[in-house]
Amino acid sequence: MLSKTCEYAIRALIYIAQQTKEGNRIGIKEVAKGIDSPEYFIAKILQEMTKRNLLQSTKGPNGGFHLNDTNLDNSLALIVREFDGDKIFNGCALGLKQCSEKNPCPLHDQFKGIRNNLKQLLESTTIRMLVDKLETKNVFLKLNIE
Repeated sequence: MLSKTCEYAIRALIYIAQQTKEGNRIGIKEVAKGIDSPEYFIAKILQEMTKRNLLQSTKGPNGGFHLNDTNLDNSLALIVREFDGDKIFNGCALGLKQCSEKNPCPLHDQFKGIRNNLKQLLESTTIRMLVDKLETKNVFLKLNIE
């Protein structure tokens, strides 16, 4: 449903947010190991997120990636739109370009409700909320945190 790039971006933001809460700034190698991602791939994603101000980066001996309060309050919908565009919110279930209210595909009406529910979920969920849920130990996300 989400691109691999988008999935890694969200996982990286959650991992970095957890480290930020502990006062840490972390490098690319640590993020790659922490979310089980190829280093070269996550490096490009982190660079792109920094350019788009979804993530902060500080250079120097005490530098690394971290999130500020604004970043923590970003919705998942914002992140999805940055990496995957609006296709998940507006696209056809069968990938048809001409699918619309006037020319619906066989799944159009059923999928419209699913799309709307997904959009609402992603718009109402922030990085901060996910990190808070992980801290309560009521949910599980396999990250390599030591």
